[in-house]
Amino acid sequence: MTVRVVIADDQALVRAGFVALLDAQDDIEVVGEADNGEQAVALARELTPDVVLMDIRMPLLDGLAATRAIAADPALAEVRVVVLTTFELDEYVFEAMRSGATGFLVKHTEPADLVKAVRVVAAGDALLSPGVTRRLVAEFATHAKPAPVAELSGLTDREREVMTLVAEGLTNAEIAERLYMSPATARTHVSRILVKLNARDRTQLVVMAYESGLVRPGWQ
Repeated sequence: MTVRVVIADDQALVRAGFVALLDAQDDIEVVGEADNGEQAVALARELTPDVVLMDIRMPLLDGLAATRAIAADPALAEVRVVVLTTFELDEYVFEAMRSGATGFLVKHTEPADLVKAVRVVAAGDALLSPGVTRRLVAEFATHAKPAPVAELSGLTDREREVMTLVAEGLTNAEIAERLYMSPATARTHVSRILVKLNARDRTQLVVMAYESGLVRPGWQ
């Protein structure tokens, strides 16, 4: 399967570098480029790519608003947005994740890591660099503007336990080892939680875990 990617960045040189890197891979194809957020949303709707690499600071419509627009469109439910940022602890990244971004990458990410990240996200995984993501969420969760949070009352005790471990950045295999269950059972629990909370992916579960108080900043 070829992973189809749209790159949204207002710097032509940055886009060119990403295109050259990704198009050189046998299993990845850059199908569109956008230099502003409005164009990024339009291309997502036109091309329904697997992954959109989205810069935050762009003209006309910034990456946050563009991410929200993509995440809110039922026709784009399978499109994954990965936010591109210059700094790991960018104050806007948490908002992007809550808006529907699957994860984020810093622009100075090693080429091999960028390629790997695109493949991981396209395959349905969520957290890129879990340790950095957890630090970012912990840093900004208490400062973010209040937002409606899905009720957790419908979750079983075991599902709450699994969601807490998802918020720690654990994979299904690691959750299975921690809770003495099979990886398949862990995967089933995560899938059920996603459905019950109407969450797009594991990254959204991390955000919900913090915003609901299930996990609190500074727990590490």
